[in-house]
Amino acid sequence: HSYAKMALKSVRFEVFGKVQGVFFRKCTVEKAKSCGLVGWVQNTSSGTVIGVAQGEQTVVETMKYWLANTGSPKSKIDHCNFTEKSIQKLDYKDFSVRKDPHSKSS
Repeated sequence: HSYAKMALKSVRFEVFGKVQGVFFRKCTVEKAKSCGLVGWVQNTSSGTVIGVAQGEQTVVETMKYWLANTGSPKSKIDHCNFTEKSIQKLDYKDFSVRKDPHSKSS
């Protein structure tokens, strides 16, 4: 992919509802990879799912809609918080599940 001419966005998300123990992270990774996004996703101790998705602006919008409205088949999404910013380059090489909230993996 050549991202030179595209508007890149980074979105930090937190999904509230029944989103743990329902394959939400696995489905998020599959959706993000199918869209060509990079970033990460992880469960929190408070029962939410957080993460970062980065890529071309229109694709990030597609992912935001999916996170807020679709999710995994057994999930029940109450609401989703997004924090967006424009970026010059991608900070990640792929999209992955983060296991430990305290680990700093690149």
